[in-house]
Amino acid sequence: MIGTIAARELRSLFLSPLAWAILAVVQLILGYIFLLYLDTYLQWQGRLAAIEGAPGVTEVVARPLFTDAAVVLLLVVPLLTMRLVSEERRSRTLTLLLSAPVSMTEIVLGKYLGLMGFLALMVALVGLMPISLLVGGGLDLGLLAAGLLGLLLVVASFGAAGLLLSAMTEQPTVAAIGAFGLLLLLWILGTAGTTAGEETGPVLRYLSVLTHYEALLKGVFDTRDVVYYLLFTLTCLVLAIRRLDADRLRG
Repeated sequence: MIGTIAARELRSLFLSPLAWAILAVVQLILGYIFLLYLDTYLQWQGRLAAIEGAPGVTEVVARPLFTDAAVVLLLVVPLLTMRLVSEERRSRTLTLLLSAPVSMTEIVLGKYLGLMGFLALMVALVGLMPISLLVGGGLDLGLLAAGLLGLLLVVASFGAAGLLLSAMTEQPTVAAIGAFGLLLLLWILGTAGTTAGEETGPVLRYLSVLTHYEALLKGVFDTRDVVYYLLFTLTCLVLAIRRLDADRLRG
């Protein structure tokens, strides 16, 4: 049943003009940014070659591209998640879904996996940009893999947070704004942590999505960073399930 719901959600995304527009705009923006970083690297390539231990094309092009990709996706993922549950709640089709012989866990996981199929495609298209440089030279594949893993984990957490906010309201616009506000707060907590005191600073930095992402972008694979994203995603999904369970009990 989870697979059926996931396939339905993925199919609905590919049938949505909004999803296609978002996919096209994201690729155009990131493609342009990729070419800018590549042009910068080509301009400095001669000077970098004369410096011992100078950063390579992966550090100069791929790493900042993945950073910018996360910022862009922070803006657009709430637009993709805002209708997952709230639209069905507003159109009164959620009642039919809740009365179906499926558990809330299956409904939430199905919707989430369908969304992740679309988001994984977006991440893969972003990853193809630096990978294309293998045609003309070498890349630090370890650093590239860590960056792609980090971007996928970030996007997975964005999607889970957006699904949670969509499950909490019947207004898609409210869900999108709420998800964006939550994700932006989690993004800037790292900056706040650098100016906070010794007691609250480490806590704020740990709670920040950006802190763990930066570590992966540097090629530092720490299981604590991966666990952070997995716990965040799991927490959002569990809360969404509890929210829909409460709706079923009231119904």
